[in-house]
Amino acid sequence: MDTVRAIREQFRTLKAVQPDATHLELLGVSFLANEPFIFGTPNQEYIDAEIEWYESCSGSVDTLFDMYGKRVAIWDSIADDDGYVNSNYGQLIYTWRGVSESQYMKVFRELKRDPQSRKAVMIYTDPKIHDTWNYNGMSDFYCTNVVQYQIRHGFLTAVVQMRSNDAVFGYNNDYAWQRHVLEKLADDLEVQPGNIIWQVGNMHVYERHLELV
Repeated sequence: MDTVRAIREQFRTLKAVQPDATHLELLGVSFLANEPFIFGTPNQEYIDAEIEWYESCSGSVDTLFDMYGKRVAIWDSIADDDGYVNSNYGQLIYTWRGVSESQYMKVFRELKRDPQSRKAVMIYTDPKIHDTWNYNGMSDFYCTNVVQYQIRHGFLTAVVQMRSNDAVFGYNNDYAWQRHVLEKLADDLEVQPGNIIWQVGNMHVYERHLELV
C-alpha cells in the first residue's frame, strides 16, 4: 500500500511534468496515513482549537474563532449569512441527526456486539447535502463521506473515505481529527488504536501552496 511519502512523490512528479499548472490533483488515491502531514507544518494551536470546536458540536464558526482567538478565512468564506456551517464534524458524529442514536454510539455498540463486524461506519454525508450545501448563503458540501472502523488482532483501524481533500491544510487538520476520534473510540472499546487508511476521490494542492511541493 502507498504511504504518505508515495503521495508526496506523486505530487512532485505531477509538478515536474506540469510546471505551468495552477493546481495539482490526484484522483482516487488510497494510502496508509502514516504521517500527520503531506506538505507544510501542522498548526497545532489551530488543530487543538478545531478539535475542541468539533467536540462542542457547535455549528457556529464564531465558537471556533473564540476558541482559537482569531478568525479563519476558509470558515468565514463558507459559512452562511448567520455564521453557521454544515461541517462541524463533531456535530455529525456525536448528535442524533434525526436517527435513533449518534453515529459514534452506533459504531461503539456495533463493535461491542461483534468485534469482527464490518458494519461499524460513521456516516458523515447526508443525502440532503445536494440541496443544503448553499442554504442561506453557505458554501459547505461535506468533504468526508464515511469512516469505517474494524478491530483486527486487538487493534482498531479506521478507513477514512473522502470526497475531496486539500493536501496541505485539509489533510493536516482532518488527519488530526481522525486520529483523535480513533484514539477516543479505541479507549472506549478497550483496544489499541491502529492504522488510518486514507481514501480520497480528489486530493489536490492549490496554487498558493505549489511552492511546498
